[in-house]
Amino acid sequence: SYEGKRLMRARTCSIVILLLISLLGCAGGKPGLNVAVEPLPQYDALFTGEDGWTGADGAYSVALNRGKIAWFFGDTWVGQIKNGRHVNAVLVNNSVAIQHGRRPQDARINFYLGRDADGSHAALIKPADGRGWFWLFDGVLTAKGLYLFLIQVERTAGNDAFDFRVVGNWLAYVENPADLPSAWRVRQTPVPWSKFAAAGSILWGSAVLQIDNVLYIYGTTEDTGGTHPEKNMILARVPASELGDFSRWQFYADGRWVPDFRKVRRLGVNIPHEYSVSYLPALKQFAAVYSRDGLSKHILARLSPEPQGPWSEPIRLYQCPEAEWDRSNFCYAAKAHAILSQSPDELIITYIANSVDFDKAANDARLYRPRFLRVRFTE
Repeated sequence: SYEGKRLMRARTCSIVILLLISLLGCAGGKPGLNVAVEPLPQYDALFTGEDGWTGADGAYSVALNRGKIAWFFGDTWVGQIKNGRHVNAVLVNNSVAIQHGRRPQDARINFYLGRDADGSHAALIKPADGRGWFWLFDGVLTAKGLYLFLIQVERTAGNDAFDFRVVGNWLAYVENPADLPSAWRVRQTPVPWSKFAAAGSILWGSAVLQIDNVLYIYGTTEDTGGTHPEKNMILARVPASELGDFSRWQFYADGRWVPDFRKVRRLGVNIPHEYSVSYLPALKQFAAVYSRDGLSKHILARLSPEPQGPWSEPIRLYQCPEAEWDRSNFCYAAKAHAILSQSPDELIITYIANSVDFDKAANDARLYRPRFLRVRFTE
């Protein structure tokens, strides 16, 4: 009948429209947005030494005074590289680098590690309570000094690359950031607004964004009770001069800022522990950059007109080629470094390529160090 054909046509049109919307959401999220990506080998070269510090993951950056940039890393290779392999090498749990100069062709970089009592290499920052180790997350330089978020981790009973668990969340205060990192005086304070339980967790310091005199502290909440654990973005704010006063923190919950962290609400689905939030002046948008599902060859971004969202559907930025080198390889820890941007339409992004096979990672020094990309956004 005529009505039947009209109804079928309407349904067909609806399906086509929904498919187009779905394709836009997967491929770009924001209609009319152009994304251009290029590798930055001149930045990669800063982190390709063959003696001493030879690779690490994490890679958060914080602007210091006098044109210096501090880099914060998780597990770090220390030793030598010969014929493309790590030799005479050990892994320590964290390290710091200081970059002098922002242009890679002119910049120089120095790496800093800790020492054990016997003189062997060790993590630069160790837990004061002696439990597990720290991975270094985001931070910020304030008028009072340098603050840095620390994730406390310990080994579990298994024997593979992912047999560890997060057991603590700390805020480190460095009162003398102008000195060499090896001479830093670091005070560690547990973040009271974190939680680690069998049913789920809350941690802070995934990203720190300063807007005028306010710091926005991003974190994640993770539900581990279901079949597929899911991480989501959460947000707090505090006056920039009062970061260390936890009583001044407020938490974003359903359009309001509240003092109770238990009321914090999820702002983005499937956001991993490591990500960044930066402002893109050319778009007048905030950009959250991350690796899809935490471990993935896909680097994604979401855009928002406000630091708290609402966030767009994911925008595909890049597919890491290292994941195709070997079936055991994977990529993760994608994030942007606004301090490195040279124009209002670009973000400089790092990510890490690794292998679940430790021997393959040790025998391929191309892995396990920051790789740099320039991403330009135009409408």
